Amino acid sequence: MFKKQILWLHKWLGLLSGIVVFLVSISGCIYTFQDELKLWLSPEKYYVTEQPATNQQPLPLSELTQRAQKAIDADVAVSRVDLYPAKNRTWVFRAVKSNPGAFGYWNEFQFYKRAFVNPYTGEVQVVENARTEFFQMLVQFHMNLLLGKKVGHALVAYSTAIFGILLLSGLILWMPKKWTKKSVKRSVSLDFGVKWKRLNYDLHNILGLYSILFALLFVVTGLVFAFPGFKEKYTQFFNAVSTEKMYEQQAIPNIAQTLPNGLDNGLYFALNEHPTAGMLSIRLKKGNNVADQIQVRLTKGKNGDFVWYDINKNSGQIEKIKRSAELNLGEKMVGKNYDLHVGTYGGLFTKILACIASLICASLPVTGFIIWLNKSKKKKRKTVKNSLC
Repeated sequence: MFKKQILWLHKWLGLLSGIVVFLVSISGCIYTFQDELKLWLSPEKYYVTEQPATNQQPLPLSELTQRAQKAIDADVAVSRVDLYPAKNRTWVFRAVKSNPGAFGYWNEFQFYKRAFVNPYTGEVQVVENARTEFFQMLVQFHMNLLLGKKVGHALVAYSTAIFGILLLSGLILWMPKKWTKKSVKRSVSLDFGVKWKRLNYDLHNILGLYSILFALLFVVTGLVFAFPGFKEKYTQFFNAVSTEKMYEQQAIPNIAQTLPNGLDNGLYFALNEHPTAGMLSIRLKKGNNVADQIQVRLTKGKNGDFVWYDINKNSGQIEKIKRSAELNLGEKMVGKNYDLHVGTYGGLFTKILACIASLICASLPVTGFIIWLNKSKKKKRKTVKNSLC
């Protein structure tokens, strides 16, 4: 009786959320390798065409920003810069105008261009209309199905929560009635010699079992992104179970002001302080009383290993430093949330696993729908047969 109720819940929740889960999983599968694919598909954007000398320093950020702004040729100001200590990489300057309350991707992102600049010569190599760039549209599709943040975000978020319930209910339904060696073997191994209906049933159950840990990880980390309340409880939970001691915050260093622009000095300090960092990201804030921010991603491909510097616009000095190593466990887990969600936390191996798991997640609504369709047809034929009798 209990399993019948779980099956009823599993069936209708699956039909309710299946299309969204399929689309989000497929887009997530592709997005897993977006960093590698971007570099391979568009080297003219991401690599400098003229290699600098070994000891050559990049031009001041303020000068590069002016050149990028001129090339973008719009009244929308550059608000973010992604840059790399590696000598062979361009720096990416973003100018975005958006309306988060609008319906649909094209109404939400009213303007979005990126300028790819050689930081050593100041040459603007490419100006890209990022609104139509494949991976930009892909990540927006993954997050809100291109419906805009107001509508699509909620649709994806609640479908993700439902998918979590489906995974747990599916685990209950998978459990054999009797835990014999034969029944367990039948429940964990695929037999490609059976009829296709049975094979489809096994693909749904067994592949779902094999991917459940990754799938639940996708769900939990997705909910951290989606719901501030869930994020708060998630943080509190890990803080409560943590036994590690907090690191003492290090003293804030003084930055030598050798250039007129304070952020230029702040960036040179960060580059010299972290020459082996994967990348740096700068948030250019509006207003004189708001600090600009420099995020240093200490390890290539990982967002959770970082240092944040808040740079005073007027003095060019550091107002605040936030280091991932100094955070308690809950904040560390939130910092690593992106890495856990896309599979970058363990390098190439976990990215491959995440990609495969995403593909399996996409298959579950399909195989589940086929199971439901076959049972519906069988039930309909039985009803017709009984009526004829």
